Amino acid sequence: MRILISNDDGIEAPGIALAAEAASRLSDDVWVVAPDGKRTAAGPSLTVARPLTMRRLGERRYSCSGTPADCIVTSMGWLFHEDKKPDLVVAGVNDGRNVGEDLAYSGTLGVAREATFWGIPAIGFSRLKEANVREGDATWLAKFIERLWVTRNEWSLEGHWLSVNLPADLPASVSQPSIGRDKIARKVEVVREDGDEFELVVPRGREHTSRKGDENSLIAEGFATVNRLNWFGETQLAGAFMEGLRSATK
Repeated sequence: MRILISNDDGIEAPGIALAAEAASRLSDDVWVVAPDGKRTAAGPSLTVARPLTMRRLGERRYSCSGTPADCIVTSMGWLFHEDKKPDLVVAGVNDGRNVGEDLAYSGTLGVAREATFWGIPAIGFSRLKEANVREGDATWLAKFIERLWVTRNEWSLEGHWLSVNLPADLPASVSQPSIGRDKIARKVEVVREDGDEFELVVPRGREHTSRKGDENSLIAEGFATVNRLNWFGETQLAGAFMEGLRSATK
């Protein structure tokens, strides 16, 4: 099994080392292609028609000057272009939960989303900041990934991927949450003002608001949460609404 690992925290982040260690217990064909620095909240953005720098750091290990999603595009379009494509893409483990609106902003989940465009099963892993990292975490994570791989036909529909949030302590029971609301950037800070020009900063962090059964509430109870997401943006409009539009535009 060929496993490709990427993230949005950068190739030297502890979380990607944990993911690589876990994957190496399942396969001897593990590749790491990750940004050369932190790319938090890069979402699914791509670098198009501008140069990207790929640097080989070791056997099956590369850094990329672009976004997390760029790492998948360059892997598929260059690294594996004339070679076997990965069987599984693992993103993370992100330094911090990805909940609520993060599902759209997250570079970690941008990796998984991009992988689905190439028809590859993908899992985005995130974990609470300042987690209680222990020696057995990689073993638990490897078993979890293995179980997801074995059951991939049950969750890996076209255009779908998994978002997994890990609690502070492993091992953990697993639960499927509702998607909550935990908005970032409720207040934007003014750091410099010069006449009609303003320099602003969107601060990190969020309020960690929760409601019963959402990601934040279950993570707080010590669960690992699993959601299946998809990139299909289409929701059919009601026939009466469309007929009204047609009538109004005749």
